[in-house]
Amino acid sequence: MAIKDKDKVTLDYEGRFENGEVFDTSKHGDHSHPLTFTIGEGNVIPGFEKAVIGMEVNEEKEFSIEPEDAYGMPDERLVQEIPKTALPSEPEAQVGMTLVMQTPQGDIPVVISEVKADSVVLNLNHPLAGKKLIFKIKVLKVE
Repeated sequence: MAIKDKDKVTLDYEGRFENGEVFDTSKHGDHSHPLTFTIGEGNVIPGFEKAVIGMEVNEEKEFSIEPEDAYGMPDERLVQEIPKTALPSEPEAQVGMTLVMQTPQGDIPVVISEVKADSVVLNLNHPLAGKKLIFKIKVLKVE
């Protein structure tokens, strides 16, 4: 049975960048934590959902997703400078540190991209924005 809109899909996956670095996987050593989602509900990026439609149980596939069908391109408006006093004093702010910001849409990861004397520059873009993503998947179950 080919996967279609409204089907609940469970699959194993490995996501990597063009340089081969793995950024996420459902397999961790001897353990597997498959991804389950329903087609059409917007729970996964658009390019991922499009690639899964039409697949069948036990089918494997490798595909790439351009930034426009993944997390989009970085938006300079989402880079903000705030006073250090707006952050907790511990741990000390460092470049590359990820913070969690609470928004009406839910918690989002925010990366410190620069630390100045009295302020920090925060990047609110998704960490995978602007990146081409390559996935290898295997469909385990379709309901």
